[in-house]
Amino acid sequence: MRILVYGAGVLGCELAHVLLQNKKNDVTLLARGEWKERIDQKGLVIRQWAQRKTTVDRVRTIDVLAPEDFYDLVFVVLQAGQLPDVLPVLKANRSPYFVFVGNDPHAKQVLEAMQRPADKVAFGFQNTAGRRERDRVVSVHTGVGMTVGGATAPLSGTFRIRLKTAFDGTKYKLTFYSDMDEWLKCHIAFILPVCYVCYACNGDLTRATKQQRAAILDAAYEGCEMLKALGIPVNDAENTDYYKPGTAGRRKMDAMVLAMAKTPLGRLCASDHAMHAVKEMQYLDEAFEALRKQAGTAMPMWEKLRNEMPAWNTLQK
Repeated sequence: MRILVYGAGVLGCELAHVLLQNKKNDVTLLARGEWKERIDQKGLVIRQWAQRKTTVDRVRTIDVLAPEDFYDLVFVVLQAGQLPDVLPVLKANRSPYFVFVGNDPHAKQVLEAMQRPADKVAFGFQNTAGRRERDRVVSVHTGVGMTVGGATAPLSGTFRIRLKTAFDGTKYKLTFYSDMDEWLKCHIAFILPVCYVCYACNGDLTRATKQQRAAILDAAYEGCEMLKALGIPVNDAENTDYYKPGTAGRRKMDAMVLAMAKTPLGRLCASDHAMHAVKEMQYLDEAFEALRKQAGTAMPMWEKLRNEMPAWNTLQK
């Protein structure tokens, strides 16, 4: 299977590494500039942080996707704010199946912009984190996988088979979900409060107080309730019920947030990403603020956390 990974950040590099484990795949990675040159010269070098090993893969690279280029499957692994500039290039390409991977509050709009049938465009979220260094990627995960599905409907059987075939023989876990627009918005409702507190603590979540950690989950609960007020079909069992005070799910989330704040794994998965992806978080924040204004829902804890963080323009300096 001819596969293109469009984007060579942390997630894209880890995804390319996994896809290369299936020897039936012919994988190409779109990268640019010095980073492309390093991959071409030294290979795709990834320090697998939790596994305490370094992997090196040889992978074909390109820096431009032409309209006539054909791939059986294209994974687009970019920050949501980068997509508006890239969508015309992707739309013009003749490849049949696209998977947009990452935080994106506008899945339905991306689907419309691609001007393809809904069963040809998927959206996914890969559960890895890390950072890119000069000569390598540091990838953090305890098991790689992706939650993936259509913008507002389940993927066709043909698309599912194609995805499963791409990862055949690897340890990559695919979890299919029927409404990724809802899933991604709910995920953002959690990660934005985490980032607000991270910025308030100058990137050091170990300094977060017990009250701030609790406020993260209170704000996430408000975020999910706001989405429901807009008619978005929030899956309460996987979201709201875990954030609502006094529930068993909330106690589990309290423990998870504590681990996120106090352990090196949490630092790499949360605060490192927040500090290195300020533009992405600002883009998500602006998208959520538009939804808040549309809903008109009171969100006192959300507003409190957002007001306590520094201004976005100071974070980007």
